[in-house]
Amino acid sequence: MKRFLSLLVVAILSGMFTLGGYKMFLETETVVVKESESKPNVIPTSYTVTNSNTALPVSSIDFSLAAEKTVNAVVHVKQYGISRTPRNLMEFFRNGGTQERRIQGAGSGVIITEDGYIVTNNHVIEGATDLEITLNNNKSYKAKIVGTAPQSDIALIKIDADEKLSYIPFGDSNSAKIGEWVLAVGNPFNLTSTVTAGIISAKSRDLDESDDKIQSFIQTDAAINPGNSGGALVNTRGELIGINTAITSQTGSYVGYAFAVPSNNAKKIIDDIIEFGGVQRGILGITGGTINPKAMEEYDIPVSQGVFVSSVAENSGAKKAGLLEGDVIKEIDGLPIRKFADLTGYVNSKRPKDIINVKILRKRKELVLPVTLSKYKIQKYNIDDVGVEVMNPPKDYLKNFNLDHGVVISKALSSRMKRYNLEGLIISEIDGKKVKNVIDVKEILDNKYKDEDITISLVDRNGKKREFVFQ
Repeated sequence: MKRFLSLLVVAILSGMFTLGGYKMFLETETVVVKESESKPNVIPTSYTVTNSNTALPVSSIDFSLAAEKTVNAVVHVKQYGISRTPRNLMEFFRNGGTQERRIQGAGSGVIITEDGYIVTNNHVIEGATDLEITLNNNKSYKAKIVGTAPQSDIALIKIDADEKLSYIPFGDSNSAKIGEWVLAVGNPFNLTSTVTAGIISAKSRDLDESDDKIQSFIQTDAAINPGNSGGALVNTRGELIGINTAITSQTGSYVGYAFAVPSNNAKKIIDDIIEFGGVQRGILGITGGTINPKAMEEYDIPVSQGVFVSSVAENSGAKKAGLLEGDVIKEIDGLPIRKFADLTGYVNSKRPKDIINVKILRKRKELVLPVTLSKYKIQKYNIDDVGVEVMNPPKDYLKNFNLDHGVVISKALSSRMKRYNLEGLIISEIDGKKVKNVIDVKEILDNKYKDEDITISLVDRNGKKREFVFQ
């Protein structure tokens, strides 16, 4: 019995020591805090009561209808070509002659009629020997080029389909507003039938004032990448308001800035090509620029937006209508003119002999003058534009080259041409036509426009004939 009691005491003491050790060394304290029911003190940065009937939240905007109406009318354009000449003078002298290279490019196009007329960018189809068009239903057709407008980067092509095609109707790009939702439809990176959404970020955007191409773009933040060129920019009603053309990027991919040719300009070009076989450009007949603070101070101009007229061309529509140097153009046909790109964008949607109403500010008085647009005459080539100076060959000089015709390059004019040591070489042909003297060169170039390529045949000091294309 005593032994049992001793064991019991030992067991109780062991349990007490074990429990005490656990409490001292192993157990952690747990504190339960009741969740506070107080709300944070939030101070709004602004507070405006709006009528829900006049402003729709972004989540309520549905792009599906516009996408459904347009995706079948945007096509994949594949162009194939053969490059038979060096791309530049460096290749010309390194390779020692012409080489054939098969090239392939891809872009997008927009069907604008049910019988197969398609608008795209000129740079998408430029240099093509074959064009293949793939519809959204995977049917493919060969296309032919109807006409091009390189200065506006617009081209019209056509396919002969065995069915009536879905097409996108033109909208009014002048009515499009900054902040308006738009969709870009195209084939970026060969991903066919891609739709992206964004807003119109700006209008009448001029990307490079030094470029002689016509510029008055719609800027959007809808994602556009290589392959989207020639695709559609549409509003939420599914109307075509622009032809996607370019992006501004340091990487070559989309970074938020994309640009489209306004639909009004594209439609006018297409109508001209179909009706006249080429673009009919009307011009106002002035030189000038966007008003800036310096001009405001120097000429005492009381407005900060508009186009300042620095000169008026003789015999132009502007001259005949009474525009003067120093006038400020504020509106054309009721459309506000804030900068020079607004003016060029609108005028380029018109034809010669069209009459536009120009509101000007002259000595702080407003006048409205009806101006009949003049016809734009494209400046023609001069041999200086090629970057060289030529002369008739001295007696017996051509015998050194085994030739009986040609002109001698006497001087390189441009810094680019000076690098190639061209002095003394012979130009034997231009566009396949033999040249015997400087007059022949002038006559050929007088019939060439600056948006056309020139093929020049050179004979080097070894008597070897080579060709390159001057663009």
